[in-house]
Amino acid sequence: MKVLLSFLLLAAACALAHAASDWAPAPSNVPGSDYPRLDAAGRGEFRIKAPVAQSVAVQLPQGRYAMTKDADGMWSVVTPPIEPGFHYYTISLDGVAVNDPGSRTFYGTGKDASGIDVPEPGVDFYTLQDVPHGDLRAKWYFSKVTNTWRRLFVYTPPGYDAQADQRYPVLYLQHGGGEDETGWADQGRTDVILDNLIAAGRARPMLVVIANGNLPREPGVTALYSPAGMSGFARELLENIVPFVEARFRVKSGARHRALAGLSMGGGQSFFVGLAHKDQFAAVGAFSTGLFGGIRPPGGGEPAPFDAEAAVPGLFSAPQAFNAVLDLLYLSVGEQDPRVGPTRQVVADFRARGLEVEFASFPGGHEWQVWRKSLHDFVPRLFPVK
Repeated sequence: MKVLLSFLLLAAACALAHAASDWAPAPSNVPGSDYPRLDAAGRGEFRIKAPVAQSVAVQLPQGRYAMTKDADGMWSVVTPPIEPGFHYYTISLDGVAVNDPGSRTFYGTGKDASGIDVPEPGVDFYTLQDVPHGDLRAKWYFSKVTNTWRRLFVYTPPGYDAQADQRYPVLYLQHGGGEDETGWADQGRTDVILDNLIAAGRARPMLVVIANGNLPREPGVTALYSPAGMSGFARELLENIVPFVEARFRVKSGARHRALAGLSMGGGQSFFVGLAHKDQFAAVGAFSTGLFGGIRPPGGGEPAPFDAEAAVPGLFSAPQAFNAVLDLLYLSVGEQDPRVGPTRQVVADFRARGLEVEFASFPGGHEWQVWRKSLHDFVPRLFPVK
């Protein structure tokens, strides 16, 4: 009996040790912070010291979880498994939303917010690997549209500085609403995705330009998803960003060597501006855009049906004119995103009219894991050798 009891105690101790070792700090934590942490099932454990607080909770996209306080004033909670990918979150202290001091902050939802990056088992295309690495360079340029200095990021592929006689094609890549140029540079892990694709021989070496797409609209223009609503971004891109890049980096000029893509708001920008200027871009990608439907207008009610011909004249009436000059028109969306139904429908409508379009969907909602996968799927299709 003593032997059996000893065995059971040892087994229990081993199980507890294994359970404890199963937890690891989230990769999005500030250096040296043990919390929040994640286990192999994707559960999150959050802790914060707040001795005088009366109620504390963590607010994740999937729900709100009340935390409990111990005798030392430490609040904690273990959540159900969190969907793999990157998620903004806040801590509610007596009803006031604050950032988690254990997490890095990321600009999203219109402010700097805590973020937790939950690894997806078996998915490593956006993690650092032992391959040649390019550079992500921050550059300032003066905008004649806003009369201000604005920042953009430029990814240059491995070997860019050493190969002084080589010129490269360019992907212009736009963020979503409530975000800025740091989105694709940080949350999106663009440089790591490109490094891994290029090293695997799945993508041509290219530059990726990540600019701030937040531009003021003309007085009286309320609809962003309209030619008038996109005029500010179109001017910024064509009059400032493209000339700045082509004057300072070794890139190939001309539509055949330029692509334009983006997520959500940036997907709408890419769709409108890229297709309206098909003499400037030979590839256009829109990830999870609300242009086609699936989102409520700010004032409530039902969204107006998407009118492709009004959005881009000729898209329905003369699709062959687009097929003749575009190497790629690409749409993607998350399978749990409310935009998925309208996006699938518009793809079917485009194809019925004879417009050539590539489509992909990925598990997830309106979130960064879908957009990382979209970029990973989109980039290998770019700049075919003619």
